[in-house]
Amino acid sequence: MIKNTYAVVTGASSGLGLEFAKQLSERGYKLVLVARRKDKLEKIQGILKTESKIIVADLSDRSECVRVVEEVKDLEVEVFINNAGFGDCGRFYETDINKELGMIDVNVTAVHILMKLMLMKMKAKVSGAYILNVASSAGLFPGGPYMATYYATKAYVTSLTQAVSREMKEAGSDIYIGALCPGPVDTEFNDVADVQFALRGMNPKDCVSYALKQMFRYRKEIIVPTLRMKIAVLGTRLLPRDQVVAMTGGQQKKKKDF
Repeated sequence: MIKNTYAVVTGASSGLGLEFAKQLSERGYKLVLVARRKDKLEKIQGILKTESKIIVADLSDRSECVRVVEEVKDLEVEVFINNAGFGDCGRFYETDINKELGMIDVNVTAVHILMKLMLMKMKAKVSGAYILNVASSAGLFPGGPYMATYYATKAYVTSLTQAVSREMKEAGSDIYIGALCPGPVDTEFNDVADVQFALRGMNPKDCVSYALKQMFRYRKEIIVPTLRMKIAVLGTRLLPRDQVVAMTGGQQKKKKDF
């Protein structure tokens, strides 16, 4: 059934963002696709089953984040997938500081701005709406040596998500706030982060399908796909923090030849 409401997806040109766009379209939502690559967004429009709009934006620029929300101000947005982000791997004293600061701009600042402005817009709605921040299982660990900045950015996202979710519940709001925290997923992430996952990556289609079910049906606040990652996250609560950090660092070292 075609809906009269929109789903906005950032980082929609590939990976999880692309899969979110496809599956939300299959659920009947009209789409707003946000990414830097116009040519890819236009190709995606051609495969979606519902009406879609594209917004070409570089979310590392704060003014571009504000512009994205301004461009959808007259649309009835029911779902916002706050997905754009990337990673990097290496020793902290050797990695490119400009890439790291760009990562912080996209993974933290853009996520923060877009979440805040979209929530303010959604609060004016009569019925419920959904905000899903795409974080990572990395955000549930105390630290990630050799991907230190990436882990820190995702910890910010999970912390922010849980705090704001609690605020909305205590305010009696029916707006859903959640975070998707997958382990490895087979996307372009590897190429951008210059790593190879030590563990087999999850299929993006399965990851998104699971996330949407947990969001729509169960309203799960922190969504961790796969039993393996659930067990790993549970281990972070049972073991001493320094031991978890050491084990995490050992796993990260397998991703790259140090």
